Amino acid sequence: MTRPIIAITVGDPCGIGPEITAKALALAEIYEICRPLVVGDGGLMCEAVRIAGAHLEVRAVENPAQGRYEYGVMDVLDLHNVDLNRLEYGKVTRLGGEASFQYIAKAIELALAGEVDAVTTGPIHKEAINLAGHHYAGHTEIFADLTKTKDYCMMLIDKNFRVSHVTTHVPFSRVPSLVTKERVLKVIELTHKALLRMGIARPRIAVAGLNPHAGDGGLFGREEIEEIGPAVEEARRRGMAVEGPISPDTIFVKLRGRQYDAAVAMYHDQGHIPTKIVGFQYDDATGSWGSVAGINLTLGLPIIRTSVDHGTAFGKAGKGTANPESMIDAIRLAADLASGGQAGR
Repeated sequence: MTRPIIAITVGDPCGIGPEITAKALALAEIYEICRPLVVGDGGLMCEAVRIAGAHLEVRAVENPAQGRYEYGVMDVLDLHNVDLNRLEYGKVTRLGGEASFQYIAKAIELALAGEVDAVTTGPIHKEAINLAGHHYAGHTEIFADLTKTKDYCMMLIDKNFRVSHVTTHVPFSRVPSLVTKERVLKVIELTHKALLRMGIARPRIAVAGLNPHAGDGGLFGREEIEEIGPAVEEARRRGMAVEGPISPDTIFVKLRGRQYDAAVAMYHDQGHIPTKIVGFQYDDATGSWGSVAGINLTLGLPIIRTSVDHGTAFGKAGKGTANPESMIDAIRLAADLASGGQAGR
């Protein structure tokens, strides 16, 4: 099997993205399942290797074909866009926002051209991106725009805990109007296809209600009756194993108990809060909370995109204490999806 090329964008240079990328690529197992290509700045990655305490040679390349992809060598598609004399760890800056956007745009360009097989992204800072003049609500929206994708959604993954989202980065006041039969059905379909691609032969999907107790028969709202329920029924008619709407206060307990392979949440916090409770753990060594193994997967794109499920962690930037597990797992999933489920097998 030819190992897939995974373009890894390092995220905001002022955050922990470069460090966790260096720590991930310090593992021999990553090179056994893929050919990692860092999309970033050469000087920045030399500094990241030093901060991470990794034993890696940083090698600048101009295109994916020039990569060696050998353990011990970090191939960097060097965009030369970070002045280390101006770099300020832990701060929202235009430099950080512009550099991180350029990494994303370049990786998408390579993926659409077929020069890389998947993209794994490090954390960006939304305020920095907007400060640099790129007005997006987040990573997912950038990928959708630059790939001209209309129907897409976000799925958060922590091992067998998988949650797709009907809406994400919108004010809560807009959520009810966006929870339509058509949108809920589309997210169910995207989730079903993703689970099949992950090797689950008969995916079981749970769909959350929007209101307390899933509306309680219309007592607390009618979205479940008029939009969510009909979407579930249509999905069943199309042959999918779907249940819902299920009360939001019990659906994730059932998901964690593996009664389902994935859940569909109606809005950002409904899906993010339980996933991050599952995926974040307290680190006694550093006295802080951090993501251990969560992944963000964008469904519906013409390319494969996985990501860490945490932010830039500015408070840890430049200190060498960042946990790379989410980045490691995001690369693993990208490699597995790009190789048809054969990565590392």
